Amino acid sequence: MNIIAVIPARYASTRFPAKALALLDGKPIIQHVYQRVLDSGLFTRVIVATDHVLIMEAVAAFGGESVITSQQHNSGSDRIAEAIAGFSEADIVFNVQGDEPFIDALALKNLVSAFADSKVQMASLMTPLTDTAMLSNPNIVKVVTDKSGKALYFSRSSIPFFRDNDIIPCYYRHIGVYAYRRETLLQFVSLDQGFLEQAEKLEQLRALENGIPIHMILTDYQGIGIDTPEDLLNAESYIRTKATEK
Repeated sequence: MNIIAVIPARYASTRFPAKALALLDGKPIIQHVYQRVLDSGLFTRVIVATDHVLIMEAVAAFGGESVITSQQHNSGSDRIAEAIAGFSEADIVFNVQGDEPFIDALALKNLVSAFADSKVQMASLMTPLTDTAMLSNPNIVKVVTDKSGKALYFSRSSIPFFRDNDIIPCYYRHIGVYAYRRETLLQFVSLDQGFLEQAEKLEQLRALENGIPIHMILTDYQGIGIDTPEDLLNAESYIRTKATEK
């Protein structure tokens, strides 16, 4: 399989403008993501899809590949579809969020393995959510699945709601990495945003609203997605902690 990884990096992020260029351990966040994805050895090509020349220049400075895309895209998947429009050789396209600097190679490998099943059109990652403080955090996206592992719903709210105390709560957090068959990605971005996507501001709900199943792959990878300056401080603290453990 020819698998391409695309890292969308929008300059004018609402909660953290220019976060792709913010320094983490002395390097731009986008460089951490790019290097992790490249070092996994899973992809025939790794590309940053951005809407700003400053990000493009930063990627060039560390030897990466990038393309300029429109500033008008509503989601990372829309940006990625533009970036790979000319790559007809791609079988599978990965969307690795530009704010996941600790993305794990094993998690990516497990996501690739989902496509051994020819029926899988789109897949993503989820991990057990054990920190109850995260349940009320709207930046932490929760997911529930059916018995076969297909996503039923994603929400910024706590789902499911446990009404009775005799059931042990079990929650899963969505990790913002997607993989699509190329034709599924192009179908996805041709669809209009639905009510649920507009309400939650979660692009994956566009797939569910239109009957595109998303297979969720369970991973131990927790990651630290960087949505805010506070998240960046947490990421710096994580790096320091890991350094002292060595």
